[in-house]
Amino acid sequence: MLRELLLIFVCGSSKQAPMAGESWKVPTPVKDLAALVEEPPSQFVQREEDRPGSLMLAADMPDPLPIVDLDKMSTADEATKLRSALQTWGLFLATNHGIDVSLMEDLMKASREFFNQPLQERQKYSNLREGTRFQLEGYGSDPVIAQDHILDWSDRLQLKVEPEDERNLAQWPKHPESFRDLLHEYATKTKTVMVKILRAMAKTLELDEEDFIDQIGGRPQAYARFNYYPPCPRPELVLGIKAHSDGPLLTVLLVDREVGGLQIQRENKWFNVPSIPHALVINLGDSLEIMSNGIFKSPVHRVVTNAEKERISLAMLYAVQRDNVLEPAPGLLDEKRPAKYRRITEAHFLEGVKEHFSKGMRMIETLKI
Repeated sequence: MLRELLLIFVCGSSKQAPMAGESWKVPTPVKDLAALVEEPPSQFVQREEDRPGSLMLAADMPDPLPIVDLDKMSTADEATKLRSALQTWGLFLATNHGIDVSLMEDLMKASREFFNQPLQERQKYSNLREGTRFQLEGYGSDPVIAQDHILDWSDRLQLKVEPEDERNLAQWPKHPESFRDLLHEYATKTKTVMVKILRAMAKTLELDEEDFIDQIGGRPQAYARFNYYPPCPRPELVLGIKAHSDGPLLTVLLVDREVGGLQIQRENKWFNVPSIPHALVINLGDSLEIMSNGIFKSPVHRVVTNAEKERISLAMLYAVQRDNVLEPAPGLLDEKRPAKYRRITEAHFLEGVKEHFSKGMRMIETLKI
C-alpha cells in the first residue's frame, strides 16, 4: 500500500488534479522514491540544455584547483595561492584546518545513520508544518513553488547552528544519540576556520584583517546542511543539485570520501572537483563576492548523481547578520574603483537568492551596477 501511495503522490502526471489541490508542493523524499522507480519521474528530469552532459565536461582543468594550507596562510606564497584561487575558481581545498579526522568521520557516519532510518523516523524532523507550510530548518527538500518546478535528486537536513542561542533543538535528530554533540563540536571548529579564512582574505586585499569580520556583524548566521543523494537510475537526466552559486558568505564543505559528484563551472565548461581525504572544500558565496567588490568570484557549481552508490555531504553555510547591509568594503572603493553592486540588507538578499534559485537564476546578477 505504501508503494502505491508514494507512486501516486510523486509520479502522477501534471494532467491529474493534485491531491488536496496542492500535492505537487510536497514531494516524497527522494531516498524512498529511488527504491520504487526504474525511471526518474518527469518532475526530476532536467531540460535538455541543463542535463549533466549538455555542457562539455572537461577532462583536464586549465590550472590545478588550489590546495591551501590554513596553517601557512600568513606566508606570502600561501596568501598568493589563496588570492589566485578566489579570483579564478572561487573555491579551494583546505588542509591543516585543525578539525580532527575522527570528528569528521564520526559526524558523517552519524548523518548516514539518520538518512538510513525508516521514513517515519526521518519525518519526525520534517521541514513542513501542517503538511504544507515550508520552513527552512528540518528534513525534506527545498520548497516547490510551481508545478513545472524541476526537482533535485536529493534530500536534506538543514539546521541552524549560529547564533547558538537561536538553535531549534527540536529539529536536531535524537538518533543516533551522538548526533547533537558531534554537530555542536564540528560547528564550533568550522566557525574558527571561517573566521581564519575571512581574516586572510581581507589581508590579501590589503584591508585590515578585521574588515570582513566587522561587516558580517556580531550575530552572523550559520546553517548546517546535510545533503543525501541516493543512487539514481538515470544520472544523465537528473541533477543532485541544479547549477547555482551559494548566496551566503562562505561555505565550508565536507564531502563524501568515496563518491564524488561536485562540479564547478568555468568558461562554460564543467570540471570535477577532486577529493582529498579529510580536506575541506571552501566555497566563496555571493555575499563575499559583493563585499570584495567583484575581485573574488562566487562560483557556479552543481552536483551530479551516481547510478550505483549513495552520497552524503555536509555544507556549513555562513551568512552575514540578517539586518546588516551587504555592500562592497569601503576600503576597496575610490574614484578609480567604483562600487559594482548596489547595497541591500542580507535578509532581503537571501530571500531573493531563494526565489532566483528555484528559477535557475542568480540574485547577485540583479545587483550589478
